[in-house]
Amino acid sequence: SESPLSQHRTISSGPLPAGTAAGTGPSSVHPPVRRAVRRLVPRPCGARALIPACPGLLPLLARWRRVSLVVNVASECGYTDSHYKALQQLQRDLGPYHFNVLAFPCNQFGQQEPDTNKEIESFARKTYGASFPMFSKITVSGAGAIPAFKYLIDSTGEEPTWNFWKYLVDPNGKVVKAWDSTISVEEIRPHVTELVRKIILKKKDEL
Repeated sequence: SESPLSQHRTISSGPLPAGTAAGTGPSSVHPPVRRAVRRLVPRPCGARALIPACPGLLPLLARWRRVSLVVNVASECGYTDSHYKALQQLQRDLGPYHFNVLAFPCNQFGQQEPDTNKEIESFARKTYGASFPMFSKITVSGAGAIPAFKYLIDSTGEEPTWNFWKYLVDPNGKVVKAWDSTISVEEIRPHVTELVRKIILKKKDEL
């Protein structure tokens, strides 16, 4: 049967509400990191412009036919610096080979993604040179979670309880594996690389 990730029909013209749940991650364990520059001038919309979150399911996986690493990101989390740097490195290394990081900002956990969509995007682009697709701010867990994340959760049994949960999805929309915030991008890189390698070999066989 058709993967739920390929069933999307429309993209909303604006962001979905972030939800009011504060999340379950204790701020004492994951203290917020205050940015030196909170207000940044948004870059003009272009090829890397922020993508509105869809009311249905992830619209781009079926279109791109790429390996995807879906991540709920936050700009003021203790994991922000290490994850953004490693995610961008992963995108730089594997992006040319049928791979994309897909970043979904979320303010559910510790209120650590408080800014507007454009400010979030500008922070990621200017601070870390993020070249991967970024979606508008969403809710990733609980009753208000968008269907895309409900599908990720149902597929793995792993629901985000903090920022920077990571879901590896193959080009057909099948969720391969999930990792929580404490697992670094460097630790999961071999899994991502192996899946990308399989896709490259498959495409060569199809030539």
